[in-house]
Amino acid sequence: MFGYVNANVKQLSQQGRIDYQRYYCGLCQELHDLAGMKGQLLLNYDLCFLGIMLQSLYEPKQDLNNFKCIVHPSGTKHAYRSEAMEYAAAMDVLLSYHSLMDKYKDDNSKLSGLAASSIKGSYEKVKKQYGTQAAAVEKYIYDLAEAEFSQEKNLDLVSNCTGEMLATLFDWKNDSWGECLRSVGFNLGKFIYIMDAYEDLPRDKKTGNYNPLKYMQKDCSSDFETFIRVNLTSLMAECAKSFERLPIVENAEILRNIIYSGVWTKYEMLHGKKSDMKAPEKQ
Repeated sequence: MFGYVNANVKQLSQQGRIDYQRYYCGLCQELHDLAGMKGQLLLNYDLCFLGIMLQSLYEPKQDLNNFKCIVHPSGTKHAYRSEAMEYAAAMDVLLSYHSLMDKYKDDNSKLSGLAASSIKGSYEKVKKQYGTQAAAVEKYIYDLAEAEFSQEKNLDLVSNCTGEMLATLFDWKNDSWGECLRSVGFNLGKFIYIMDAYEDLPRDKKTGNYNPLKYMQKDCSSDFETFIRVNLTSLMAECAKSFERLPIVENAEILRNIIYSGVWTKYEMLHGKKSDMKAPEKQ
């Protein structure tokens, strides 16, 4: 899916790395139960973060399962399974189905169309069970298409689409913690949208594809990089503020690692590449 909400594994403790991998494997196992081996191809760290956070907040019964992995066949692997990870897998299917269909329609990608068709049964099952979340994802897809059609220049308005959608997905129980969870999801969603647009900017400038950052870079080229950094920092500060209001103790190390460090690894890599491209040659 998005690919920006991952841990900075180098800064995790040994136990943190073990637990993080077990949750990732748990999400993979839940996807297999939901959509078979094709479902496991949808595995991503973004939804793993959601599962870990909901598990840590609500603390539903968690099992440690042993299994053999086809991709990594050496030895026995271990996975954390729970209702929270099951929910994360369901949200993964919702997002992945629409993402694949979007690629099929926009790029005429037959492979994406086939992939979407292969998980449609699982998607319909999830849609029936989580109608509110499914409606939020459908609205998100529609609103983004409208923004692209109208060539919307307002970055805040466009990034709100992703923010509002993730806010709904994060609000698992619609209870007293819902406001904080929605705030985490909203700010993280806006961060993800801007990061995605920032990564795609060089390609979109060449292809002519819609990207609201093209207008901003054109209007304020000298301050563009500062603008991006300030906006991303502000969004993650709000995300962290809402997260810290939640009474989370279990897996706090992993979650804080992702929020305060992990989400920045992709940005630092992209920013470093752009800086290298601009650097003058040594004489």
